[in-house]
Amino acid sequence: MSADIRKFFQALQQKQYAPVYLIDGEEPYYLDQILDYFEHKILQPGEKDFNLNILYAKEHDINSILSTCRRFPMFAERQVVILKEAWQMKLSEFNELTGYIEKPMPTTIFLIEHRFKKVDGRSKVIKAVKEKGVYFTADKLKDDTAVQNWIKDYGVHQGFQIGPAEAQMLNVYLGSDLQKITNEIDKIRINVPDAKELTRELIARYTGISREYNVLEFGDVLIAGDLDKLYKMLAYFIVNPKSAPMPYLVGILYSQLSRLYQLNFLKGKNDKEIAAALGISPYFIKNTLVHLRAWPLHRVERCLLLLARYSNKSVGIDTYTNEDAELLKEMIGQMIE
Repeated sequence: MSADIRKFFQALQQKQYAPVYLIDGEEPYYLDQILDYFEHKILQPGEKDFNLNILYAKEHDINSILSTCRRFPMFAERQVVILKEAWQMKLSEFNELTGYIEKPMPTTIFLIEHRFKKVDGRSKVIKAVKEKGVYFTADKLKDDTAVQNWIKDYGVHQGFQIGPAEAQMLNVYLGSDLQKITNEIDKIRINVPDAKELTRELIARYTGISREYNVLEFGDVLIAGDLDKLYKMLAYFIVNPKSAPMPYLVGILYSQLSRLYQLNFLKGKNDKEIAAALGISPYFIKNTLVHLRAWPLHRVERCLLLLARYSNKSVGIDTYTNEDAELLKEMIGQMIE
């Protein structure tokens, strides 16, 4: 949870309400959290029937929206008006909200939800909201490192210590869908309410991610040269292709091999300098350095080219098959030649 969103919810919890809110951006998790709060937490249960108004931009014209905002609450101190899907409004119509925002009703809390993208910077609405209310943008997390840091922060929020490897494991299997990630972490917390650390064992037990043959460790086994375990994992993934989709495998192997590629140019640097150059935690550096001798530059380059070739094959380019199991068997066979 970012500092901005914390402040946003802290103000709401302290009942420091603004007359107008505009929320936009590409990250649905935060937008859904805010919408849920406005729908369920501001008004008392007995006040909602008359004072909670949820409007959809596609179904209501600007006059009905503004008329609803200017109504007085019934049997309550305030009313809540939520305008959903405002991104569907034309810019000219959207800008007509400005007059109300500049002179809002003191007894109305007006929330404008503009999902999927930021509001057009040319809109007069943004300037008016910044002067009279609260504007919040929910940006997508930029990369896997940001997602994994977010997972660790959310773990703290849930009373879990989540290590780098466990955060990466969740990221690989669940992607960057924050709602899906929180659902899985919350599910584990419900099952083990007193656990202080979110271990791989707990993840495997309660999320269905295989501990013995999990795709996250496949690259480690390949790079370590543990052929016995590699063949066992390969056999498992061939029989269970859904447990190791080619896009995941290619992404994992590319991430690890690209680090080995960069490490060939970072010889002589200390762990801290290497971690900073690669943009990763020092936690991962020592294990990677151990295998550098077995992975000289020419071998890493050859395997990176193979990854690019089989990434294309997995989507049907220049191949006789797009079956993940067959492509995986071919690719790994060439990598360990």
